[in-house]
Amino acid sequence: MELGKFVETYPRLYHMAERDTWPSIKKHGLLSTAAILDHHGIKGAARNAFEKDHRPTKMSVGVDKNSIVLRDQKPMPPDRIAKALIDGTTPSEWYKFLNRKVFMWAEHGRLLTLLGALGYKKLEHDVLTIDTAKLMSVYEDRTSLCRMNSGNTMPFWLPRGLDDFKRIPDYPTKIRSGAPAKAVVEVVIDYAVPDIAKYVIEVRRMKASEVLASIPV
Repeated sequence: MELGKFVETYPRLYHMAERDTWPSIKKHGLLSTAAILDHHGIKGAARNAFEKDHRPTKMSVGVDKNSIVLRDQKPMPPDRIAKALIDGTTPSEWYKFLNRKVFMWAEHGRLLTLLGALGYKKLEHDVLTIDTAKLMSVYEDRTSLCRMNSGNTMPFWLPRGLDDFKRIPDYPTKIRSGAPAKAVVEVVIDYAVPDIAKYVIEVRRMKASEVLASIPV
C-alpha cells in the first residue's frame, strides 16, 4: 500500500493507556515491554516473566513513582495461541515478538470494542489520538500493519503468524483503488516512540465509550 493511501484511509490512530499515565507517556514516550525492561535494566531469568512468558494479570515494572504497569495477556493463553500460530512460531516466541512492539488501533471502532471489553469496561483509561501523517513522516520505516488483533484468541483462535505483520509498502491492496485489501486493525511501531507527544492531538479520559474529560496535551 502506498503511504499516501494509508494516511488517507486512516488519518488518526488510537492508543489506549492506563488512567493517569499520560504525563509519563508525554515525558518518556510510548514504550514497548522490551523498551520498559531495558529502561529498568531487567535482564536474564527475571526478564522472562515479563517478556517471554504469558502474563495472566497486569504486572508492574519498577518501584514507586517510577513503576510502569504492563497490560495482561488474558486473551491469548499459551494453549490457545499455540493452536492459532501456523508458521512454527512458539507461544514464547510470539509473546517476545509482540513485547517488542508499540500498538495502536487504526480505527476508532476497534478502540471502543476494547474499551468495552469485559476486563476493561469498568475501568478508566487515557486514550491518545495520534496524527497519522505526522507520525509516519518519522516512523514509516519502523511501522508494520496487521490485519487482525494479534493479541486476542477469544472467542476464536484465528490463524496467524509473523507474516501477518507487513511493512506499509508490502500490505496487500485492491488493484483498482489501492485501498487495503483487508482493513488494517493494528498499526505497530518497532520498540518505542520516545517522542510520541509530538504527534498526539488529543487525550481523552474514557470509561467504555463515555468520554469523562479532555486532558491537556
